[in-house]
Amino acid sequence: MITYPNIDPIAVSIPIPWTQLHLPVRWYGLMYLFGLACAYLLGSYRAKKPNSGWTMDQVSDLVFYSAMGLVIGGRVGYMLFYSAPVFFAEPLTLFKVWQGGMSFHGGILGAACSSWLFARKYQKTFFQVIDFALPLTPIGLGAGRIGNFIGGELYGRITTVPWAMVFPRGGFLPRHPSQLYQCFLEGFVLFTVLWWYSSRPRPLGAISGLFFALYGIFRFLVEFVRQPDSQLNFILFNWVTMGQLLSFPMIILGVGMMCYAYRNKKQI
Repeated sequence: MITYPNIDPIAVSIPIPWTQLHLPVRWYGLMYLFGLACAYLLGSYRAKKPNSGWTMDQVSDLVFYSAMGLVIGGRVGYMLFYSAPVFFAEPLTLFKVWQGGMSFHGGILGAACSSWLFARKYQKTFFQVIDFALPLTPIGLGAGRIGNFIGGELYGRITTVPWAMVFPRGGFLPRHPSQLYQCFLEGFVLFTVLWWYSSRPRPLGAISGLFFALYGIFRFLVEFVRQPDSQLNFILFNWVTMGQLLSFPMIILGVGMMCYAYRNKKQI
């Protein structure tokens, strides 16, 4: 068993002038900012390439649109997918962001909507936008999982593997550090594959399809060792979690998009 580092989830407390109050800055929020900064830098790198079809202003706008879509969609998705009874009983809970609760699947839907708006503004196709944007996101996904790990949340199921950890919020038994599994797969592996794959011209929609398929597969697999959400437990057959239920359509969609893209063979 490995000792959980038990890092303070609050990175720094900023004093508020003329008050006795402090503004807590959490590691999880800093990880969001780190992911957005990396997306901007990577997008800028690609925009500077000859005939990229992108400008620096467009990259900065895309990051802004995506951030808004991720945050709004992530929060709304969490309330609908994971806490629907509470949301419908008290809709204002949606705005209690300090209580936590974000959904990746909701975030990706929100980002898709904001990408559509961005595409209309800059007269690009929807797939041109998301094929450019999605390879920039895995580093942020991985950083977010590090934020979950520091916060001691979204931990794994009880296990006896040598690298198990006892999470303060997870009781006294050792558990899978599933946040680190997701960081490795959704962050490092997904970024490496997508960055390499998108470094050459591909059929329109193929890059996005690969993102959806790989993320769906990685998330589906990790859910087997991740502790199900306490308010939901298992959704189907006493083993299917909400994360798996939401990821399976992503796999089908991603594979379908790649098949269609290569049959259509229209390049970006």
